[in-house]
Amino acid sequence: MSKSVDKNDLGSTAKRVLEIEANAIRDLIPRIGDSFTAACQICLNCNGRVVVTGMGKSGHIAGKIAATLASTGTPAFFVHPAEASHGDLGMITRNDVVIALSNSGETTEVITLVPLLKRQDIALITFTGKADSTLAEAADVVLDIGVDEEACPLNLAPTASTSAALAMGDALAVALLESRGFTHEDFALSHPGGSLGRKLLLRVTDLMRTGTDIPQVSIDTPVTAGLMEISGKGLGMTAVTDKDGHLLGIFTDGDLRRTLDQKIDLHNSVMADVMTTGCKTASPEMLAAEAVHLLEQHKINCLAVVDTDNKVIGALNIHDLFRAGVM
Repeated sequence: MSKSVDKNDLGSTAKRVLEIEANAIRDLIPRIGDSFTAACQICLNCNGRVVVTGMGKSGHIAGKIAATLASTGTPAFFVHPAEASHGDLGMITRNDVVIALSNSGETTEVITLVPLLKRQDIALITFTGKADSTLAEAADVVLDIGVDEEACPLNLAPTASTSAALAMGDALAVALLESRGFTHEDFALSHPGGSLGRKLLLRVTDLMRTGTDIPQVSIDTPVTAGLMEISGKGLGMTAVTDKDGHLLGIFTDGDLRRTLDQKIDLHNSVMADVMTTGCKTASPEMLAAEAVHLLEQHKINCLAVVDTDNKVIGALNIHDLFRAGVM
């Protein structure tokens, strides 16, 4: 039979774990100083890649740190220390930097690599909880990730210590990102897949309706004909332009409701009488995510797209952005 579990005990345990791990991360803040700056400088000066290594739970954290570095502008990859001793060390070159994670600083598989790294004059940064350990003494820079206690009640399972290592890795990655002047566009290039890639890479020009699909009427078009244009093109709006295609205003489903409320005679009115001027527009090079923000900020559902001369070259609505997976 399964043991009866007190829900309050479970909640108390969870809170205790989170408190211990939060404290472990908080305790890192006053340790950020010259050593951290030196570690950043070594990585910034690296002409090769940052190789991150670690064994066991530290290895899992090392893999995540390598992935974060790589996706934020610092070329990096993970090498398993045991595999490195059996051939994978050839993946590390003289131009690289190695970040080694070991809470004890005495992990055999990691220590084994040190003489080989030194022989090639490869810079070594270590994340460790023991400043007087073998690994720390061999390192060029030591980042102290020591914790007072693990969240494990036996004080054995890596919990708070791995959280501290992960947080220090994130701090390093973001510091390097900012130092390199890493931009949204740079980030997009390393995240082309999935919803993140769509938000960062897609631009309005990729989604907008063009040519005869653009709902567009002239300023003297009867309102009834304008409504037919809105219905036929299915965007919930029509642009109102002069004879050269310059945007003068917009008429939307919302404008129609307001026009009806004002009891304007639709059969005897033209677009100039009912259109909204000074409307929000998009440029073709605007990120689709920016267009989403524009729609949400102004509580509108559609946009005319204009060029630098204010000529209408496209149109899109909220449904186009939904279909593209940007929202």
